Amino acid sequence: MKKISRITTQKRSKHRYNIFIDDGHEEKYGFSVDEDVLIKHNLRKGLELNETMIEKLLQDDTFQKSYGEVIKYLSYRMRTKKEIIDYLEKKEANEKYITKILEKLTAEKLIDDQAFANSFVRSRIKTTTKGPGLVKQELQIKGVSSTIADQAIVQYNYETQYEKAKKIAEKRLSKKSRNSINKQQQQLQATLIRNGFFQDVIQDVLTEAQQEYHDDEIEAVYYQGEKLLRKHHGRLSGYELKNKLKEALYRQGFKIESINEYLNEIN
Repeated sequence: MKKISRITTQKRSKHRYNIFIDDGHEEKYGFSVDEDVLIKHNLRKGLELNETMIEKLLQDDTFQKSYGEVIKYLSYRMRTKKEIIDYLEKKEANEKYITKILEKLTAEKLIDDQAFANSFVRSRIKTTTKGPGLVKQELQIKGVSSTIADQAIVQYNYETQYEKAKKIAEKRLSKKSRNSINKQQQQLQATLIRNGFFQDVIQDVLTEAQQEYHDDEIEAVYYQGEKLLRKHHGRLSGYELKNKLKEALYRQGFKIESINEYLNEIN
């Protein structure tokens, strides 16, 4: 029967211990264990160990090493269950330990996908212009279920969405455009969709933005009309020229009222 002859603290890690064994003939280094394993099994000088017990200690220590790495991984920020699994698989942790670690972390409330999702949404609301649809996609990429993600993005209410979407619209409106109202609105709509805003919010923002687009459209239709005039100069005139301009400007998305206003000016 082997006995523990000495226990020493490792120089590089004060939470790991070297276990020395005396087999009746000589003392030699046996193995090392984490502090939690040492305490759990009440390891001490003179304690007798058989091979089965030593194997159990080594298994527990392997588990504890993986668990300790996860705790360090969690110290930087909250993680989802999937992120923990991916991390442990990358570290080539034993599959049976992964399940045990997840159970322990859940019991100790160190992982909670709903809490993670709620916190993630609050952070995105405060720090980004992203809409709820895009935030939900981010959560699902991190392994959060669709149901949990839906419950979390409830925090993203209509008023919050509208204010963020409106700021995006105002930023676009601050830049002069040579395009028609329709084209500008299509571009704004595409931007808001890409940013993950819901359709009711998008429509309300577009309705309000349409008033702002009017003056830009008049300026734009004159700009595009003059380009077309130069293009057809010397080839067309009179009714034929006006009809050609009207067709071209209409295809570009300009309103007929804006087109007529411009055409009346070039009599």
